[in-house]
Amino acid sequence: MSHTLVIGANGTVGSQLVRLLRAVGHNVLKATSRPVTDPATEVHLNLVTRAGLDTALRGVSKVFMLSPPGHTNQDELLNPVVDAAKAHGVQKIVLMTAMGANADENAPMRKAEVHLETSGLAYNIIRPNWFMQNFNSFWIQGILEHGKIFLPVGAAKGSFIDARDISAVAARLLSTDAFNQRDFDLTGAVALDHDAVAAILSKATGQTITYQDIPEGDMRSVLLQAGLPSAYAEFLLLILGFFKGGYSKRTTDAVQMLLGRPPITLEQYAADYRSAWIKA
Repeated sequence: MSHTLVIGANGTVGSQLVRLLRAVGHNVLKATSRPVTDPATEVHLNLVTRAGLDTALRGVSKVFMLSPPGHTNQDELLNPVVDAAKAHGVQKIVLMTAMGANADENAPMRKAEVHLETSGLAYNIIRPNWFMQNFNSFWIQGILEHGKIFLPVGAAKGSFIDARDISAVAARLLSTDAFNQRDFDLTGAVALDHDAVAAILSKATGQTITYQDIPEGDMRSVLLQAGLPSAYAEFLLLILGFFKGGYSKRTTDAVQMLLGRPPITLEQYAADYRSAWIKA
């Protein structure tokens, strides 16, 4: 029986994707850099060292992959996966990058996309905009401790997307060949600034949550204090600068077209994740 390999299976998108794929009959293998606890459903794979790459791809027909967070050399990590997949007879790869990755042909993330596009394999590339789930993960400390979303993005708007929609799109693309050799920018239906986001979170929680624009230097300090590598912190500051420049406000109809329903709204996301922001 052939398998579908999910790289990043323990992440925000990957964990939901595994559930969706299994629900529609895929025999899913979860790639993990951690010790394997269930050899029937997990395989060890370290993209940085390439340990386990050939073993992970044996008997695999389809692959979902993304670059692990914390690294800026996405092409160096992902290109070997494409090459090994081709050698092992993999039929299709769905690659997740980020909206705007194709704006610079010299960017490592774009180089990874091009390598897949020119590999001869069936593929799809999905480029999601900023995740709604960042507000209950990466940006949550300021909300819990100060009731504030601290970001250096001014009044710019973003068409935030729920990670559950990204997972659903990936599951759809891994289950059909109808959209092969196409790429999709994934967004929510509307663009909101962070004052609007804060108001929606406030209404959902019954608490006062506001947005505070901060200098880039303050954000750098926060990222470094959180233990992020310097190069990755600078990468995040770069893409936050693109957000501030207005590059994240565009919306697309890709979710509606692929799933046959509108994207999840930020109001629905806030209701579903309400407990994350309720202070104990």
